[in-house]
Amino acid sequence: MEEILITGVGQIPAGEHWDSSLREMGAKAVRLALQNAGNPEPQALFVGNMLSMNISNQAHLATLIADRADLVGIEAATVEAGGASGGAAIRQAVLAVKSGLVDCAIALGVEKFTDKAGGELESALATNMDGDFEAMQGLTTTSQAAMLMQRYLMQYKAERSAFAGFALNAHKNGAGNPNAMFQKAIKADTYLKAEMVSEPLNMFDIAPFVDGAAAIVLTRSSLYKGSAQPVKVSASALSTDTLSLHDRVDVLEFRSVARCAQKAFDQAGLRPGQINLFEYDDQFGIFAALALEATGFCERGQAWKMALEDEIGVGGRLPCATFGGNKARGFAGGATGIYQAVEAVLQLRGDAKANQVPGATHAMIQGIGGPGSTCVSHILSKMES
Repeated sequence: MEEILITGVGQIPAGEHWDSSLREMGAKAVRLALQNAGNPEPQALFVGNMLSMNISNQAHLATLIADRADLVGIEAATVEAGGASGGAAIRQAVLAVKSGLVDCAIALGVEKFTDKAGGELESALATNMDGDFEAMQGLTTTSQAAMLMQRYLMQYKAERSAFAGFALNAHKNGAGNPNAMFQKAIKADTYLKAEMVSEPLNMFDIAPFVDGAAAIVLTRSSLYKGSAQPVKVSASALSTDTLSLHDRVDVLEFRSVARCAQKAFDQAGLRPGQINLFEYDDQFGIFAALALEATGFCERGQAWKMALEDEIGVGGRLPCATFGGNKARGFAGGATGIYQAVEAVLQLRGDAKANQVPGATHAMIQGIGGPGSTCVSHILSKMES
């Protein structure tokens, strides 16, 4: 069976793009990725987006961007799966190319949060929750994460400072990422003194909302003629759980993540210990902890210890958020999963510069929609020479 390759990557800096529209941001990322891939002719474009209809009053996004990127006539569709939209777009591109019906596909993630602020933005974000039983009752994504973190601290008898390691690692790695919103490391005291947002979450437990766009180009191994070092997609999986937290037996068990990760490991023929870096979805620090545990990288209740002991640092046992993750790069909604893919490809190519994980061979990227309601996992591998 032919291998599915990522042959080109492109990204724009994550930040506040006041003067750029969704179409301009998306088209730029697409052009950069195609150029990096050697300018192939794609037949399909899958766009991961979370909130353009709510925030930017724009539907039909994939066709809009195909037009702007001079790709009129190709197949184009938008994929929505909450915060996992970018990862879901990658999966659709993988399936399309693997089927043989598409020779070359682009997976693009794009989001523009700065078109709304305050209550309007909170209302838009709430559309990713259970509208009848959560959002309508006033629950927000942040307060939901705060309740999960409070439960975690109580159940595992951890101190409030237990989650400092996730923020410290993210900002340390973000300092070496020219495309990150925040490029400055922080100290432990800075974390401990940070303003409380929704107890026990402080501002360093929450990723900032940013505008962003990133794209990757995929094709089959027999068709690749470019010069950039390709990266193999060894596994692609998606799984779901209940949308509402109150429908779960154990709210601290991200079952979708566990199922999705196991599918990915089985496809790739790998075990957790063979993964060299993990780009988790740290929209909230508690999500990073629960994802590490559900994916099988540590026992339940132990992820915070991994972070505090710097096991997730670039030189640690399992490097995580190697370019700053959502916390330092910024949470770009539907673009998150594509940024992760771009960053993993740079690691596997050996092009991560100051953030390079030595000898990286296998990388797992994981997108989460809601509190583990949707999970998309991909394992990317360095091509053997």
